[in-house]
Amino acid sequence: MASMNSREIARIAVCVALLAVSSWVSIPLGPVPFTLQTMVLAMLPVVLAGRGAAWAVGAYLVLGGIGFPVFAGFMGGVGVLCGPTGGYLVGFLFGELLASLVRDARALPSATRLPLALVVLLLTSYVLGTAWFVLSSGSDVATALLLCVVPFAVPDVVKMACGAALGRAVRHALAASRGAAA
Repeated sequence: MASMNSREIARIAVCVALLAVSSWVSIPLGPVPFTLQTMVLAMLPVVLAGRGAAWAVGAYLVLGGIGFPVFAGFMGGVGVLCGPTGGYLVGFLFGELLASLVRDARALPSATRLPLALVVLLLTSYVLGTAWFVLSSGSDVATALLLCVVPFAVPDVVKMACGAALGRAVRHALAASRGAAA
């Protein structure tokens, strides 16, 4: 983080705030609520350079872990992270780390990097979250998938597409503002 400038740190802070606000838009659908976090998560690798997306999610998790009400339902605390759905939150962090590797992989065609990065982000969250749900709730994998993944798969893909489009618009606006300031 030492090599980040104040502009990058400010962008990360804004993204942390967006993650919190997007989690507050919450509709309970069983053990996992429907939120807008997936849309914001898709914006992060588009707007933030390098590992900035992972820094934003990490800061969000730390704030929530120490008790700030940044998680769905205005919840916070270690109990949320250790609860049955905490694996999805932790999956966001690992997903963003892996997504940044894919997004920056020069061996891949540039047009496929972001879509593939977003698929990796979503699948990582699903895998870690579902595994944690199974371990913490005692349910079987099929039940966990039916409760925690199937109802969200199509909406998550739509939210990711919207988030990527919003991220491109934000990145374009930021680039234009830098050009106007010069």
